[in-house]
Amino acid sequence: MLLAYIDETGEPGAYVSPDHPRYRTSPAFGYAGFVIPEDAAWEFGVRFSREKATVFATEIRAAEHPGRWERKGASIFRPGTPEKYPQQLRVFNSLVRYLKRREGSLFYYADEKPQGTPKQTRLDPVQREMQAMEETLNRLARHASGRNSNILVMIDQINEKTRADRLPRMYGHIFGRSSEHPEMRRIVEPPMHIDSVLSSNIQFADWVAACVTRGIDYQLVRTSRHRWIVGVDLLKDLSGAFTYESKLHLYKRSVDDIVHSRLFSRYRSLYPQPVGQHVGESIDPDVARKMRGIAERRVRK
Repeated sequence: MLLAYIDETGEPGAYVSPDHPRYRTSPAFGYAGFVIPEDAAWEFGVRFSREKATVFATEIRAAEHPGRWERKGASIFRPGTPEKYPQQLRVFNSLVRYLKRREGSLFYYADEKPQGTPKQTRLDPVQREMQAMEETLNRLARHASGRNSNILVMIDQINEKTRADRLPRMYGHIFGRSSEHPEMRRIVEPPMHIDSVLSSNIQFADWVAACVTRGIDYQLVRTSRHRWIVGVDLLKDLSGAFTYESKLHLYKRSVDDIVHSRLFSRYRSLYPQPVGQHVGESIDPDVARKMRGIAERRVRK
């Protein structure tokens, strides 16, 4: 059996732009994490705990409850981390490498949001969450079927009311879809909710989700602050680490959806670099200086 540990990537609220005073949090919403064979899950959790205890030793010693201390992925995947705390990215990368050795994979599914305020987009955050979860389950089931295995999905803890509201719909989706899509029968139960404080593997899923959130930002936001995420050698093992079913679904775009490791490609299909030389590159420097001087004199006149 396979075990999938997932967490939210982004948040389901409205999005206008990164500099909007209110709606600027994330341009997409979905779920991300990792899938691992059940016989490797315990050992992976032990390795994660050991690595975390080493790289965050100072913070853990200072914590009121060291055994319950956790570092959220959003605090790790920041623009300044490669220079200030490169060891944190090295640890993450080493865990990804180890996951691949144990025949595990990273995973994500996210929907790009339509840009606009809640009123402009007729936002229903609950509907957005459920649609993303349903497609996440579809893709995890397909992955499990390809591995000829059943799969159990686990997600970070939510409040009891939200869980109770979601459960019947998830049951309905899994069983209703299974008549035409038999791979859905690979899902043993609807997602189980586990407190991240009590699960090392859920904590790693949070790290993966934060990393994926940065990759999504780079691909979707022209002026993204997270260009660093695709240019840092410390994360080289992300290449080839994702399931074939991982996807960022674009909203009414003229280019293809972004799939598996391409999320961390330098190339951005939405903002391709111009091909060929810029005009200034083809002009002799002396000629360029003369042209600039003539233009400046004309402005002064």
